[in-house]
Amino acid sequence: MKLSGRLVVASHNKGKVREIGDLLAPFGIAPVSAGSLGLPEPEETETTFAGNAELKARAAALASGLPALADDSGLSVEALGGDPGVYSARWAGPSKDFAVAMEKIEALLREKGALTPDARRAWFTCALSLARPDGTCTTFVGEVHGHLVWPPRGTNGFGYDPVFQADGMDVTFGEMEPAAKHAISHRARAFAQLVDSLKG
Repeated sequence: MKLSGRLVVASHNKGKVREIGDLLAPFGIAPVSAGSLGLPEPEETETTFAGNAELKARAAALASGLPALADDSGLSVEALGGDPGVYSARWAGPSKDFAVAMEKIEALLREKGALTPDARRAWFTCALSLARPDGTCTTFVGEVHGHLVWPPRGTNGFGYDPVFQADGMDVTFGEMEPAAKHAISHRARAFAQLVDSLKG
């Protein structure tokens, strides 16, 4: 699936749009956000990251008449049975206050006595779906594993980044410069698969 010109990033999350824009920049693709086009956010009714990404990509492609790239991503915590998972954004409430969500996760981990890095294993998942107005859609999934820290550290990134420390790193995603995070993140890993598909 070749791409050029304009592409809709099917998200109203400015941090996510910026990060995807950074990843697209080297390919001469000009991303425009669903929010800037006034496209409505479809209700995320699927129970998997891939299902929600496909739902959002198809809706944006159909509404805009342009190819659309949608991301559904979130944090899963082993000790919490994989929660918050696909509900990662919902845990932040209607105001998308991730400080509240991070505190909720920390409180649940403390209730379980999960105080060591091994007891606080977690991973980020990103599903990227690329849809065209004709309904064709391809999805790529990337993951990055690590553990949660407390208190939150760093003001870069967005969402749960300040409490996630990837394996092999001594800083959180919130402390990493964007280029360093892009090199190892779940989104970058899904994006690498997308790029490989565009070369075909």
